[in-house]
Amino acid sequence: MAEQGTIKRLVSDRGFGFITQADGTEIFFHRSKVTGSFDSLTEGQRVSYEKAMDPRRNKENAEQVTPI
Repeated sequence: MAEQGTIKRLVSDRGFGFITQADGTEIFFHRSKVTGSFDSLTEGQRVSYEKAMDPRRNKENAEQVTPI
């Protein structure tokens, strides 16, 4: 199920960012998981995303990150 949140921080030169979720926690996303252009995203922008488990880090991350 798609969740919604706000982009808190973008690290453009390294290709990743963090989304503030509805409960106030942050979730990581990589540029390869953005639908459309990573470079068009801005901090404070609302996005929808799907949660997925990263088996290497054993943490949730965001996939299918899409601007709203």
